[in-house]
Amino acid sequence: MNEPQPIHPRPVLDQLPAYAAGKPAARVEGLVSYKLSSNENPYGPVPAVREAMKAFADVARYPDPLSTALRERLSEHLGVPAQDIVTGAGSLGALTQIITTFAGTNPDGTQDEVVYAWRSFEAYPIVVRSGGAKDVQVPLTADFRHDLTAMAAAITERTRVVILCTPNNPTGPALTTEEVEEFLTQVPPHVLVVIDEAYTEFVRQPDAVNGIDVYRRHDNVVVLRTFSKAHGLANLRVGYSVSHPHITQYLRVLAVPFAVSSLAEQAAVASLDHLDEVEERVARVVAERERVLTGLKELGWDVPDTQANLVWLPLGERTPEFLEAAARQALAVRGFGTEGVRVSVGEEEANTRFLQLCADFPASPTQSIT
Repeated sequence: MNEPQPIHPRPVLDQLPAYAAGKPAARVEGLVSYKLSSNENPYGPVPAVREAMKAFADVARYPDPLSTALRERLSEHLGVPAQDIVTGAGSLGALTQIITTFAGTNPDGTQDEVVYAWRSFEAYPIVVRSGGAKDVQVPLTADFRHDLTAMAAAITERTRVVILCTPNNPTGPALTTEEVEEFLTQVPPHVLVVIDEAYTEFVRQPDAVNGIDVYRRHDNVVVLRTFSKAHGLANLRVGYSVSHPHITQYLRVLAVPFAVSSLAEQAAVASLDHLDEVEERVARVVAERERVLTGLKELGWDVPDTQANLVWLPLGERTPEFLEAAARQALAVRGFGTEGVRVSVGEEEANTRFLQLCADFPASPTQSIT
C-alpha cells in the first residue's frame, strides 16, 4: 500500500478563532456548583414543553423541513406572514444560512464584506470567514455599545451584510429604535441589515429597538430570534429569521434540510402556547439581573448597562485572575482573553455568591468602563 498522502483542509481554517463554549463549574467541596458561563435560562422550559417531549414518539421519521407548524404559530405570535419566517438550528443556524446565501467569495476572487461590532457574539467571525466572506470588525464605544457612526462609515461597495447584536453579547447594552432608524438611512438598500435579537425577551428599556417593527418598515432588514434563551430550549436548537419574501426565497434554497427536529418544533410550539409561564420565568431572571446590577454598583463596580441575561465585567488584564477566583467559589463564568468576563444571571444563590466574589475581589473598586 502506498504511503497515504496528506489531506489538507481549506486554508481558511487557519484564520478561524476557536469557539469556546461555556464550561460547567469545577467541583468544590462544600459548595453547590453553578454554571454562569452560557447565558442559559436557569429555570428551564415550562412544564408543557416537558410533557410534549415525553409524548414524542416519531424518532424514526424525518421532520417537516419547513417547520410548518412552528412557522404558523410564530406567524400568529409575531403578527407576520408565515412565509417570512425561516427556521434554523438556533439563531446561529439561521445566521449561517443568511451569510452563506448573501456573502462569500466571488468568481473573480474578491470577497464580500460583513460588518459587525466587536466585541460581540464570538461566532460571527467563524460564520463569516468560513463562508468565504471578509469580516469587518468595528470596535465598541467606551461604554461597550455599538458605534453605529463608525459602522456606517465602514460600509463599502463590497459590503453585503451588517449585523447588529441587540442586546449585545457579551456586554449587554441594547440599541434604541432611534439609533437603528438613523443608521438605516445610511445603509444602501442592497445591503442586508441583520438584527440579532437572541435576548429580546429580557429587554425592559422603553426605547429599545424591536426588530420586528423595523423589519416591517424596511425591505433590507432581517431579524434573528431563538428559543434557546428565554424559552429554555438551548439543547433543542430552535431559531429563526424573519425577513421579506425577496430574501426568504433565497434563504430556503440553502437552508440545511431537517435542521429543526420534530421534537424541537413541538417543544417550541408548546412553549409559545404557554407564553405567560415563559414570561414569568423571564421576569424572575430580569429581577435577579437588576439585583446583581444594583449590588455591583453598591460595591463600586462600574459596569455597562445590560438588557440581556448577563453582565459584563471589564476587567482587562485581571480577567484570568477573576476566572480563577470564580472557580474557587464553584462558579463557572466566561472569560474573554484579557478583555473581561461575562457572567450569566443564574439562580438566586449563584447570583448572591457571585456578588460576594465581587466584594472580595481586590481589584473591583478600581475597575472602570472608561
